[in-house]
Amino acid sequence: MSGGLVALLDDVAAIARLAAASIDDIGAAAAKAGTKAIGVVVDDTAVTPRYVTGFRPERELPIIWRIARGSLRNKVLFILPVALLLSQFLPWAITPILMVGGAYLCFEGAEKVIEAFGGHHESAAESEAKLSSEAHEQQMVAGAIRTDFILSAEIMAIALAEVANEPFALRAVILLVVALIITALVYGVVGLIVKMDDFGLRLAQSGSGAARALGRGLVKGMPVVLGALSVIGTAAMLWVGGHIVLDGLAKFGLGGPAHFLHDLAVAAGHAVPFAEGFVEWLVETLGSGLVGLVLGGLIAGLLHLRPGKSKAAH
Repeated sequence: MSGGLVALLDDVAAIARLAAASIDDIGAAAAKAGTKAIGVVVDDTAVTPRYVTGFRPERELPIIWRIARGSLRNKVLFILPVALLLSQFLPWAITPILMVGGAYLCFEGAEKVIEAFGGHHESAAESEAKLSSEAHEQQMVAGAIRTDFILSAEIMAIALAEVANEPFALRAVILLVVALIITALVYGVVGLIVKMDDFGLRLAQSGSGAARALGRGLVKGMPVVLGALSVIGTAAMLWVGGHIVLDGLAKFGLGGPAHFLHDLAVAAGHAVPFAEGFVEWLVETLGSGLVGLVLGGLIAGLLHLRPGKSKAAH
């Protein structure tokens, strides 16, 4: 009897060790897959605050929470199952779907540029009335979730490429872990950024001398930071969207534009050897952003030429 119990305990211990090793493998694979997607994660973090800026302080965290829930729903209920099924049965279809999403990002970014340079600028009263309306909040949340959907699809596609050779079930678990961690990371950072001015105000009102100075600095500096993030977020839409489209064209045998941009970046990097890597990245990023701006501008122009669209604008 005791021998059977010892054998059973040995089996349980072996299973526990195997489970622990599997968890370690999943964690390592998820970390590797998530690291590959870090560039798009940073872009996602930069894009989101622009959808929250300007709302009353008490609405900021609830709005971020709504966007985060929508982002997780996008990843787990839509992107993850579709990506797994496509990778298993129709792997060629992933690229054109991503290209459509990239074109949408280009359009969104170009629309923001057009609005900034030639659009209607609201009065303070109009802005206050809009920001206090539930309909506007719903519109901004929906817009943030739509944009997040494209960026999340790109993140998950990059992560999927890193684990493409794993068994189907393990692939699914790894991508689920990536989805959970990246969503928590992105929206945790966004929440900290958006509420930093409130933290600064508390320091300025109740802290010590140094803390009050830091608090005043945060209160004065955060509007500048949020304004810069809004610009960076718009630029991120353009360069991520442009990169997706260029990469997709290359995969379909139309690699001329991507190769030209890469060669240009390499030449620019060689010209500045002490910062070669940064210059190459900068040139490729600016080039992708320019492609995104041109493509997005063309899409926006075509949409604004539709019958009824111009009438609605007046």
